[in-house]
Amino acid sequence: MGHLISRTFTLTALIALPTFAQAHPGHTEFGGLAAGLGHPIGGLDHLLAMVAVGLWAAQLGGRARWLLPVLFVAFMLAGAGLGMAGIAVPGVEQGIVGSVLALGLLLLWARRVPLLPGAVLVSAFAVMHGVAHGGEMPPGAEMTLYMLGFALSTAVLHLVGAGLGSWRSTWLSRVIGAAIALAGVGLALT
Repeated sequence: MGHLISRTFTLTALIALPTFAQAHPGHTEFGGLAAGLGHPIGGLDHLLAMVAVGLWAAQLGGRARWLLPVLFVAFMLAGAGLGMAGIAVPGVEQGIVGSVLALGLLLLWARRVPLLPGAVLVSAFAVMHGVAHGGEMPPGAEMTLYMLGFALSTAVLHLVGAGLGSWRSTWLSRVIGAAIALAGVGLALT
């Protein structure tokens, strides 16, 4: 079990390294891949929500363990298409902040939600995150590589959350949930 968590954190670090090296604007020679990889990691709101999805999926167990992260990535990509097309989706920023707060509270309260409502909730949050990702694609970035990048880093963040959830510690999930919910409150106030 410890090896899985160690490997997940190592993979996250390896994915993030080229992103941190190219963190400032003007570096599009990587065709958008580095920008895509870094986008979910570079924003606290995205990072926390994506780790929370993996952790909540692990907490729910069963089919939710794999379905919620898969749905998140799929609906995030659909939302990114909306953002890249310039289609206005009302309340995107509020939806993103709300996702951090709601997922944190679900973890804190250890809420066991049936699969269908959980899937709908995660999918709605994913669209909001995707619209933001798509709307913030750097000029000159290659769309497919950018989308591949943020889909991969999102999946890794889900794995980090799932790895934390694999410890099967309700106490740990609640502490992490409280921290995520507090961060959500902080994001809402800024």
